[in-house]
Amino acid sequence: MTETVIKLHNSKSRSKEVFAPIDPKNVRMYVCGPTVYDRAHLGNARPVIVFDTLYRLLRHVYGPEHVTYARNFTDVDDKINATAVSRKEAGAEGTLEQLVTERSDETIAWYLKDMGALGAMEPDHMPRATEFIAPMVAMIEDLIAKGHAYAAEGHVLFAVESYKAYGALSGRSVDDMIAGARVEVAPYKKNPMDFVLWKPSSDDLPGWDSPWGRGRPGWHIECSAMSYELLGASFDIHGGGNDLQFPHHENEIAQSCCAHPGEDFAKVWMHNEMLQVEGKKMSKSLGNFFTVRDLLDQGVPGEVIRFVFLSTHYGKPMDWTEKKAKEAEATLRKIAEYLNSDPATQGQSFVPDRVPQEFVDALANDLNTSLALTLIRKYLKERRVADLRGALRLVGFDPIALVQKFSSVRASTYSREKGASSLQAAGYADEATLDLMAKFVSQLTELRSTAMETKDFAPVDALKTALMDAGVEVRMSKAAVELLPGAGFDAAKLEGL
Repeated sequence: MTETVIKLHNSKSRSKEVFAPIDPKNVRMYVCGPTVYDRAHLGNARPVIVFDTLYRLLRHVYGPEHVTYARNFTDVDDKINATAVSRKEAGAEGTLEQLVTERSDETIAWYLKDMGALGAMEPDHMPRATEFIAPMVAMIEDLIAKGHAYAAEGHVLFAVESYKAYGALSGRSVDDMIAGARVEVAPYKKNPMDFVLWKPSSDDLPGWDSPWGRGRPGWHIECSAMSYELLGASFDIHGGGNDLQFPHHENEIAQSCCAHPGEDFAKVWMHNEMLQVEGKKMSKSLGNFFTVRDLLDQGVPGEVIRFVFLSTHYGKPMDWTEKKAKEAEATLRKIAEYLNSDPATQGQSFVPDRVPQEFVDALANDLNTSLALTLIRKYLKERRVADLRGALRLVGFDPIALVQKFSSVRASTYSREKGASSLQAAGYADEATLDLMAKFVSQLTELRSTAMETKDFAPVDALKTALMDAGVEVRMSKAAVELLPGAGFDAAKLEGL
């Protein structure tokens, strides 16, 4: 078996390096997640897809049980507080702290649902900052004891001058950073670049008791504490958008290396470039700002969004255009048409999925997803069904879901009821039964979506039982709900449901 050599561009060394994990039996990756105050915009989805693809590659090479992926939720933040204050002023019931919690819970559920629609796997750990306050306080106390931080007027600040390597990641001196950054001026700072580890919180907003009074953590300390608790003082890969390189990641390194001297913190730093829309920076003022949910609700399938994202290397700026979306959908339709016509896909013969080594090597070469998609087109052209299916799965596309969404025999039903599968092909002759079955597909899909959030699956089970009593075979996967006529199918019983 050919051994795969993974090479990744390390932002810290500014070069592409052979990836050698600290422990091949325990490969660890941490990625900075969202601040949960609103829907994820399209740019927020780029690091999700980039590092989801890397996660899939690592699992393929080292084995799923040997890879740990952590991505956090920042659920204590000024923006979340401001949203809660607005709700309170609009007449919402509950304390501000309760409204903050409600907003965070709501936004996290939105985020996971939207990213799931793009084919992203959920990480092994999804820590919320509010769950790790005690480790943050402990780390801050340790930094003070070691002379790297100081308390002042209810705040605790990291003393940047105490860490001589500060600026190595971004390649800038402290003087350059002061000149080019919007530094918060405060009389209690010893140095303009010193950053907040802890700050006071008012009685009505979220806050925790600490040696420095009631307050809450600064943004940067959150990731240092959570990554340490979940992955240890040294781990393999730290990722995020390149807008986080300074100051967030620079500050993480300073805190973590001072708290745990002699440890590496993260060996490899990876940063994805930013997203544009039709050649321009996405902004509300230009009218080209939209969320992932906006696109999904407009009928753009998540697979199309993922395909467009993967067509550009993560280290280059990505331009979202209508033309690219249409081209991606056309390609996915061609793939689905072929898969739908292949006997192996129809269950008439069995050919196991296979991932060609050249495909793995493309991804292993610093996530060359553009080349990977070129190879997928090649496997389609050469009618290599096993290679095509295996390659699709490795980059996050479910071949069965593609057939259900994009092949022509399913298109008429899918356009009327999202998520419906090939009811006509399954043998529903009359239009009334077809419509009825499509409605049950939608209803079951919606009930399952609600159950995933509430953890109450009783309504889902009740409808499944009723459908099976009517002779309907119910197939449910993460990708879709499929209803097929089974033994004893009785359309009259359906009408009585």
